[in-house]
Amino acid sequence: MEKKAQQTVYVDAFTDGVLDPSQEMLGPVENGGYIVANTTPGCWGPMITPSLRGGHEVTRPVYVEGAEVGDAIAIRIESIRVTSIATASGNDKTVEDRFVGDPYVAGKCPGCGIVYPKTRIEGIGAGAVRCVHCGAEATPFVFTNGYTMVFDEARRLGVTVHGEAAEKIARKGRHYMKTPEKSVQNPVVTFAPHDLVGLQARVRPFLGQLGTTPSCPIPDSHNAGDFGSFLIDAPHEYALTEEELDRHRTDGHMDINRVREGAVLLCPVKVPGGGVYLGDMHAMQGDGEIAGHTTDVSGIVTLQVQVIKGLELAGPVLLPVQDDLPYLARPFTAEEKEKALDLAREWDLDRIEETAPVSFVGTGENLNVATDNGLQRAAALLEMSVPEVLNRATINGSIQIGRHPGVVTVTLLAPVDLLEKMGILDLVLEQYKL
Repeated sequence: MEKKAQQTVYVDAFTDGVLDPSQEMLGPVENGGYIVANTTPGCWGPMITPSLRGGHEVTRPVYVEGAEVGDAIAIRIESIRVTSIATASGNDKTVEDRFVGDPYVAGKCPGCGIVYPKTRIEGIGAGAVRCVHCGAEATPFVFTNGYTMVFDEARRLGVTVHGEAAEKIARKGRHYMKTPEKSVQNPVVTFAPHDLVGLQARVRPFLGQLGTTPSCPIPDSHNAGDFGSFLIDAPHEYALTEEELDRHRTDGHMDINRVREGAVLLCPVKVPGGGVYLGDMHAMQGDGEIAGHTTDVSGIVTLQVQVIKGLELAGPVLLPVQDDLPYLARPFTAEEKEKALDLAREWDLDRIEETAPVSFVGTGENLNVATDNGLQRAAALLEMSVPEVLNRATINGSIQIGRHPGVVTVTLLAPVDLLEKMGILDLVLEQYKL
């Protein structure tokens, strides 16, 4: 008997680090319904928890009613609320004898040799993560330069703290990070890093992971062209060929700081029901996530989902909030349009093109490959040549780095007739109040 679709699906369960289309999804949620999730911190906690097989700990995917392979799902980010009181992060280095090929995917205990060992916390500091089988230190990652940050009650500001405060937080890590009850990750504040002290930062949370389930098992942090390249001919069970990676991935791991409250993300459907998942919330991040990691936090997220029939996407399409659009890609005002039309008429041109903003996500093993990928996706969806996309993105748009080494957005003002042909014009007009 099929389950009845729900108007709202509440999510408090997580994967083991792998997005596997054979695993049962939550839901279903109605087309037009809502997903509300309490997310876990993203990178560092899972990275120091080798029993997790993907470098992250994302929510279990939700089945969306009516979503079929070859459709798209529009995800409106209704709200993002940080719940963590404190977190820790920083630049990483790997410990060479503690993984098989890939420290994000295949952690190994250096003492007993078990792959994906369960661990426990003993004390605080970088040596606190211990194998439950033999007691050896088992974290595949340590900090090169790290910090512990606390947040104000309104979650608008963060400040990095000194060693004494970091150690106090480390002793009650799950409390200060507000780690959800069903999460298994070790709290990264346990390491008590404090290389940066008294640094102030503004909080502007976003989701580093948001998307749909790939069509073969892929470790969650590797569901993109850059980190995914580590899977090509890898020495562990999640190895893929380059062709398999390109065919199956959905690029849900983007770390684009514009995937925040108010944005709309269009995602490909590569398995029945789509399988919408999320996680890896960050309190703030500059373009590129250049340190490799930023402030991982727990939080409450509300999403609305809408199926777009027949819109076949290779990767995500983003409609950022207007403030996040590049200056040149912001919609023209009525006054600007009037002046442009007057100028056109001086040269015997009786119309100007009607356009609206859109961002195409591209990923690849490096930024050049990611840019080419984004340009090709834009050209295919808009049914224009890559050179035309190049011109439009240069005149009326931008290439922006989502994550270094290989996630970008190609943003441009696209002709509205082409957006209508794609089937997304109504969404675009609604998003930018045009």
